[in-house]
Amino acid sequence: MRTLVALMTLLAVGQGALAADEGDRETVRAVILRQQDAFRHDDALRAYAEAAPAIRAIFGSPEIFIGMVRQGYAAVYRNRRFEFGTAEALPDGSLAQGVRIQDQEGADWEAIYTLARGADGAWRITGCRLRKAPGASA
Repeated sequence: MRTLVALMTLLAVGQGALAADEGDRETVRAVILRQQDAFRHDDALRAYAEAAPAIRAIFGSPEIFIGMVRQGYAAVYRNRRFEFGTAEALPDGSLAQGVRIQDQEGADWEAIYTLARGADGAWRITGCRLRKAPGASA
């Protein structure tokens, strides 16, 4: 499933049209935080709404989407700590936002969220790559 999400990330990232400035970076962080809040409250509909249309098309429903996140991205779904790292504007106008996460068991993770601006001008999450932080035990 992670491979599918990574593939869709590559496809969806091409949808961004404008370069990201500091205001965009703040907006992107707000999108990610809204999805985090939705996960904390088991609100599948709100979490799904922050995903890009291409991601929503893959999963088809909020319930399927949140089920995938629970299983494949447990550290994103439930965590002790969630801190923003660096953000990078990508050449195609999309944005990559780093996040440091500590899961419920205390393991450290790194996530890279990618977001693109849709036709409506709103930023949406196009993917999330999650890996154990360097030096963290597997």
